[in-house]
Amino acid sequence: MDDPAIGEVLVSSEDLQRRVTELGAEISSDYEGRDLVMIGVLKGAVLFIADLMRHLTVPCEVDFMAVSSYGSATDSSGVVRILKDLEAPIEGRDVLIVEDIIDSGLTLQYLVRNLRARNPGSLEVCALLTKPARRRVELPIRYVGFEIPNRYVIGYGLDYAQRYRNLSYVAALNEQHQ
Repeated sequence: MDDPAIGEVLVSSEDLQRRVTELGAEISSDYEGRDLVMIGVLKGAVLFIADLMRHLTVPCEVDFMAVSSYGSATDSSGVVRILKDLEAPIEGRDVLIVEDIIDSGLTLQYLVRNLRARNPGSLEVCALLTKPARRRVELPIRYVGFEIPNRYVIGYGLDYAQRYRNLSYVAALNEQHQ
C-alpha cells in the first residue's frame, strides 16, 4: 500500500504470525483441560482474536465487548462506557480478555474490574501490543505479543479514523497525518 500516512513498520506480518502462533501454544498449554471464554475488545482486537483462536488446541468460546473511553483522541480519561456487553454470563468460567493494544491501561483497568465483579473462575489478559512508556496503572498482563515504543500505530486491527485496520503488519502513523 503506497500511502504517505503509513510510516515505519514496527512489527512485520511474519513476526505477528510467529508470535500469535507462540501465544496460541502458550495459552493452549495453560488452559489444557479447561473451557476458555475469550473476550475480544472491539473493534481493534478482531484480527488478533481470529488469528489467535486458530492456534488454540483447547475448546474455546468467543464473545465481544465494545467500550468507549472519554478523553482526547489520543488520551484516555479512564471514564469508560460499555457500548456492547457480553451475550453470556461468565460466572465460574475461565476468561481471557483479548486486547489489541494497552496504552495508559485505564480502559483495561475498568474492564478487568467490571468483569471481575461477574465472578469468573479466572480472569487473565492477552494483549498483542503494549506501550510501557504510556502506562498509568499497573496491570497484570499474562500474555504480551510485543512491547512497542510510544508511537501512534496502525494496522492488524488498529486504525486511524477507522482506516488501516486491514494492514497485515503494524506500522507507525506518520506524524503529519495525526
